Amino acid sequence: MAEEKLLRETFSVCPECGKKIPAKIVESDGKVLMRKHCDEHGDFEDIYWGSAKTYAEYMKWFYTGDGVSNPNTKSTGSCPYDCGLCSNHKSQTILSIIDVTNRCNFNCPICFANANKAGYVYEPSKEQIEEMLDMLASQKPSRNWVVMFSGGEPTVRDDLPELIKMARDKEFFVLIATNGKRMAEDKAFCKKVVDAGLDIAYLQFDGVTPEPYIVARGFNAFPLKTKLLQNFREIGFKGTVLVPTVVKGVNDGQVGDIIRFAFDNIDVVRGVNFQPVSFAGRTDKSKLKERRITIPDLIDRISEQTNGDLSQDDFYPIPVSIPLSKFLMKKGQPWELSAHPMCGASSYIIKTKEGKLKSIPQMVDIKKLMGLLKEANEGKIGRARLAMQLPGIMKPGSMRWGGAKLLSWIKGVFFGDENVRNFQTPDMLFIGMMHFQDKYNLDLERLERCIVHYATPDKRIIPFCTYNNFHRVGVEKDFSRPLSSPPKV
Repeated sequence: MAEEKLLRETFSVCPECGKKIPAKIVESDGKVLMRKHCDEHGDFEDIYWGSAKTYAEYMKWFYTGDGVSNPNTKSTGSCPYDCGLCSNHKSQTILSIIDVTNRCNFNCPICFANANKAGYVYEPSKEQIEEMLDMLASQKPSRNWVVMFSGGEPTVRDDLPELIKMARDKEFFVLIATNGKRMAEDKAFCKKVVDAGLDIAYLQFDGVTPEPYIVARGFNAFPLKTKLLQNFREIGFKGTVLVPTVVKGVNDGQVGDIIRFAFDNIDVVRGVNFQPVSFAGRTDKSKLKERRITIPDLIDRISEQTNGDLSQDDFYPIPVSIPLSKFLMKKGQPWELSAHPMCGASSYIIKTKEGKLKSIPQMVDIKKLMGLLKEANEGKIGRARLAMQLPGIMKPGSMRWGGAKLLSWIKGVFFGDENVRNFQTPDMLFIGMMHFQDKYNLDLERLERCIVHYATPDKRIIPFCTYNNFHRVGVEKDFSRPLSSPPKV
């Protein structure tokens, strides 16, 4: 039997009844497991993190933020059932989500929302959506700046361009989460959406062959994806992020091809944000062990499928950027990415003339850079000293791969007029991964630090994983209409 080590204790929930129960995070055989016991439904064990080594490395970046100073509700000690945001939440909203409908023009086996199966339509009015935007903008100590319109499929709403314009008029950076079908088939509507002020299209993208779409979406949707990218190309829209839901045994063998596809379309694609499957919604929970994949497992697949160009060392957890965001607050950057280290990882990548993939961490000593920024934030070194020491963050050999250009860009972001919201050069690809929780692996320590939040018509702000596991059905029912009823005017 493998030697085991208790890493920490937390709280989770019973996957059967949803009751809050204690949980242990345990190292076993090089992996990290979650174990918990419900008096009524027995013992549960799930893989929490696929590598004990990277777990230890990521947890070095653990950070607790200050939360919001004007929470919507007070904590009753009943997390995860009393979301609001409550006064106990440790992070501000970085990405807000507004579900504008639960209708969809797909019928995916993997889904959080579905009007046909629910038997009702959830579709907030334009006035309700405006109220939600105003609520998000009122968050303190700094307002929320980024909103994603989601669903369901947001493009089934004919007034989506109006909603985008309304958000842009309120100075939001606007994303939509879309399967791409309507905008691929209706170029005129696609142009309306883009012209309204869309910044980023979060495009559901599960692979580069028919097979993963047939399993995950029920049919071969790949031609729709390429058609939409061509529409974007002809319109001049460059803000696509490919979003694969990664399922072990379904499309984890295509992650390298997806990255290569993104580089082949870098004129319209800015990044790839992998999402290891969450066993919530319509996902088949009987296949939990067969299909569960964690972030370090995903990075291993990327390494294997890029011939070792990328590895675990090329990716860092979200809170690594805390010293950077604190420094950039002086330039109007309001974000403090105080998510839990286990919530996600990311990197920026370039492709060399020889076709090799190189990451920023291969060119820049990230730990040294963040150490310098921390000293600057604490007043130990001034801006002039920081500028003088920046060349020292570049790793040997990096100049062969465009290091001089990268260093110039970094200086422009820190001291010049480069836009801090777009921290990447045109030839750079963002690679991220965000593992949302389900009732099997839910960790309240992570939940308290969530930075991706839903806004709801009852004037609440609810963390992503709480909403999809506990609150979605109740909110949608409270603000829904029967399928046969016309939309509210």
